Amino acid sequence: MNPTAKKLQQLQFLIAMKRVAQVITLLFFINFALVHGATNTKHYIVYMGKHSLPNSEFVTTANCYLLASVTGSLHGAQKVALHHYTKSFRGFSAMLTPQQAQQLAEKDAVVSVFESRMNPVHATRSWDFLDIDSINQYNQLPMNLKSDVVIGVIDSGVWPESESFNDNGLGPVPEKFKGECAPGDNFTLTNCNRKIIGARFYSKGFEAENGPLESSNSIFFRSPRDSDGHGTHTASTIAGHMIRNVSLFGMARGIARGGAPKARLAIYKACWFNLCSDADILSAMDDAINDGVDILSLSLGPIPPEPSYFESAISVGAFHAFQEGILISASAGNSFFPKTATNVAPWILSVAASSIDRQFNTNIYLGNSKILKGFSLNPLQMGTFYGLIVGSAAAAPGVPAANASICKNNTLDPTLVKGKIVVCTLEEVTDDRREKAIFVRQGGGVGMILIDPFAKDVGFQFVIPGTLIGQEEAHELQAYMTMEKNPVARIYPTQTVLKTKPAPQVAVFSSRGPNIITPDIIKPDVTGPGLNILAAWSPVATEVTGERSVSYNIISGTSMSCPHVSAVAAIIKSYRPSWSPAAIMSAIMTTATVLDNNNQLIGRDPNGTEATPFDYGSGHINPLAAINPGLIYDFDSHDIINFLCSTGASPAQLKNLTGEIIHCQNPPTSSHNFNYPSIGVSNMNGSLSICRIVTYFGEGPTVYVAQINHPTGVNVSVTPAKLKFTTTGEKMSFRIDFIPFEKTDGSFVFGDLTWSNGIHRVRSPLALNVLSL
Repeated sequence: MNPTAKKLQQLQFLIAMKRVAQVITLLFFINFALVHGATNTKHYIVYMGKHSLPNSEFVTTANCYLLASVTGSLHGAQKVALHHYTKSFRGFSAMLTPQQAQQLAEKDAVVSVFESRMNPVHATRSWDFLDIDSINQYNQLPMNLKSDVVIGVIDSGVWPESESFNDNGLGPVPEKFKGECAPGDNFTLTNCNRKIIGARFYSKGFEAENGPLESSNSIFFRSPRDSDGHGTHTASTIAGHMIRNVSLFGMARGIARGGAPKARLAIYKACWFNLCSDADILSAMDDAINDGVDILSLSLGPIPPEPSYFESAISVGAFHAFQEGILISASAGNSFFPKTATNVAPWILSVAASSIDRQFNTNIYLGNSKILKGFSLNPLQMGTFYGLIVGSAAAAPGVPAANASICKNNTLDPTLVKGKIVVCTLEEVTDDRREKAIFVRQGGGVGMILIDPFAKDVGFQFVIPGTLIGQEEAHELQAYMTMEKNPVARIYPTQTVLKTKPAPQVAVFSSRGPNIITPDIIKPDVTGPGLNILAAWSPVATEVTGERSVSYNIISGTSMSCPHVSAVAAIIKSYRPSWSPAAIMSAIMTTATVLDNNNQLIGRDPNGTEATPFDYGSGHINPLAAINPGLIYDFDSHDIINFLCSTGASPAQLKNLTGEIIHCQNPPTSSHNFNYPSIGVSNMNGSLSICRIVTYFGEGPTVYVAQINHPTGVNVSVTPAKLKFTTTGEKMSFRIDFIPFEKTDGSFVFGDLTWSNGIHRVRSPLALNVLSL
């Protein structure tokens, strides 16, 4: 038995033994629920802003006394309190009645009280596609680049034994890092090393809102160890060590590596079974800020619509991180539709998902020798041809044909589908595709063909041979099945195809703008590889792998694109350690490209329609260009406050965010003058002038010239049209004048402004909604 298999066997034994302890814990939680369940309590976050208390113990004591003022006793306060936020800001979370929450909200010391919500996780050749095609290229950057950049990953934990997390070639843990390696189930101090330098876990919020972990009937570890696979995947995408000859059952074979393999990882496990509680996330952010991370990566976010910045735990925590010089990279979401982009605060780098130049073809061979192109991740051999049947023709007794066609549970007649390949359809774009194959197998089916015009390029894994086909292939299949009395087919194992075109394309699932909270801020900010990404995995996480245990897995989502951007941010931070989070954001955004590998404008799956800044923000990330962007648009927390003031934020709302009493300027600075790298105007009434400031980073004198791609119906001019710089760090301002001559009828029109000195191109997208002339 090889060492990996032996370790897995030992782990499975430990999991079985752990079930005994879980039953005892479950009995405790049942008792807790009997005591507290009838009191109509909910999980609230009580946020109190910055504090000047000497240490965490003082903060916790002060919190308990405040809480006791509504519970009636200190003992009662200790029983209902779950989290105490004591380091980067002050606050706590607790199980409270709405009346108690209101009483606390009225206290002078309390900034805001809001209910904790659940956030789903937003679930690689990718680095080759981004032109970081060897570690040598990374190493040849002008490196005094030390390996002391620390990336905090708030996710579902980590599988520390993965080869991707070995610490070969890394020096001692950076002295600045103050985190810890928290032991727990199957996780000890020895599971941290010079790569995984910190690991913590948080479950109180999740359990308060969903019940005890033990009630899930799923494998889990009450520790930083990852049982879902998601956190392991994102962490290794960011900073995984280079591992050769990696694949998923032969698919996507090649080198697996993170984008910033010299960076260190601090793991904050706040997600369980793909859900993350606001209260747990905020506790993780509080720790991460205090621990000394440089970048925070969050492949998770609220279910749309996103709450306002002032009532969002992620936005509040991220604002404090931004103030401390930490860049926050977060996924934009997988909600398909316009106005669903999340993590849209201007102090968060919001990331959409796009494809790379690789496809996974799982073709169908018909009995008439025709081949239909399909897509999936299918390692399974189908040894011979099997009969074909459409789900609607295999309805169980009493089941409408329409229900059977979408292959729902208990809708198929086993006597009709046994030994056959079942052709299924979608009811909604959000259907669980993997589940359909499970139901087909339950009925005795041996394969599944899913007609999916939306997500056919997404690599799904099934428990039986399965593949997705588009509408054109569906017509061919239907014609064959109509003509043949006994139609048969065979689904072949997946073949990996490289250097496909066009790529990138924005993924069909990637959430889109416009930003529903502050529509003048274009969101998402950028896009990156998020379709069919290979990275490390937890071998006990078999739900998405067709019940097969794997050490590396291929999955899709903005969860996968976010860590690509987090890695690029880490590389820039290594090269430019003094740069602010906003400067790093600017470098990534202004160097992004809007062209695919056919040198055409990037399209959007599934039909290749031309994408817009509401799909990809400033464009697809270009890591090598981002290291040396030429010019940056910088801003700080005071600029953010001025922007929020200009959008009508009240003193109470601003206090909710900052924890401090803020008085806005009168009159406020125009919202359009916020020095963001992209430029949006959501309500243009006649001509408008806006201002921006750029900072030069380069060697010697240079001249940048403005180039304008005019939005339809709007004339754009820039003054001055040339910017002459002499020394690095020099700042220059310019004015953009918009003169509309055509209304847009409530729709946005797009263009761009690019500053170029013949070497660098510093591009800002324009998104304008002209209401009147």
